[in-house]
Amino acid sequence: MTSIVIPAHNEARVIGRLLDSLLADSATDETDIVVVCNGCTDDTARIAAARGPRVRVVEIPVPSKHAALRAGDDHARGFPRLYVDADVVITGADVRALTGPLTDDTSGILATAPERQIPLAACAWRVRAYYQVWQRLPAVREGLFGRGVIAVSKAGQARIAALPPLMADDLAASLAFAPEERLVVRAASAVIQPPRTWPDLIKRRVRAAVSTAQVEQHQGAHRASARTGKADLTAMLRREPRLLAGVVVFVAAAVAARRRAGKAIRAQDFGTWLRDESSRQV
Repeated sequence: MTSIVIPAHNEARVIGRLLDSLLADSATDETDIVVVCNGCTDDTARIAAARGPRVRVVEIPVPSKHAALRAGDDHARGFPRLYVDADVVITGADVRALTGPLTDDTSGILATAPERQIPLAACAWRVRAYYQVWQRLPAVREGLFGRGVIAVSKAGQARIAALPPLMADDLAASLAFAPEERLVVRAASAVIQPPRTWPDLIKRRVRAAVSTAQVEQHQGAHRASARTGKADLTAMLRREPRLLAGVVVFVAAAVAARRRAGKAIRAQDFGTWLRDESSRQV
């Protein structure tokens, strides 16, 4: 039985959208769906419970994604197991595509993730320009992070469950697997809502800069990296010179985010979550 764990902190505006997409596929009738409401002060639990007996709701008092994921593991019934952010949209067909490689004992694949669909039409032009560049970066194309969904086998789950509580849980999970152990499944996709405004994009980038620094500190001298280098941007411009304006915007966002993130990194503040509310507009 496939289990889906959905950590949700005050996601009343979007949790129904995800659950309706999963439940619309009758082939997922045997799928175990666990919504872990962590520190919620809104109607997330009520909305999730209203979807019926196919959705089990677990409530914990602390607003912690890491704690929610582990609580979800305590209640989930099967493998492969998916961890799905409450603000994305994924279908039952996508779930099956993601779990397929994990049931092949000869594949060596321990973790999978879907392709990203990022609807940018409602976003400010600088946000659109940023994502045109971001989506082309090698680390972004190949990594499992930033997709809102990761599926693991039983062995893969044991590996990520051993990780400490980190802000960038998806980045840490991606880096926990060697390239030959992880797979981006082209036949599956998840809709990822981007920030709509420049200030909200910067919030996300500050959070990414702080959380990446935390992951790198945890990994120490043996760390793998998902950082973007000048060589990546230069190679991109050689291939697609039309992206020059987007690269300028990308660099501006990176510089602004790193400056703002510096104070938190120096203070070792890895608990302040800058949440982008614009992407939760429905």
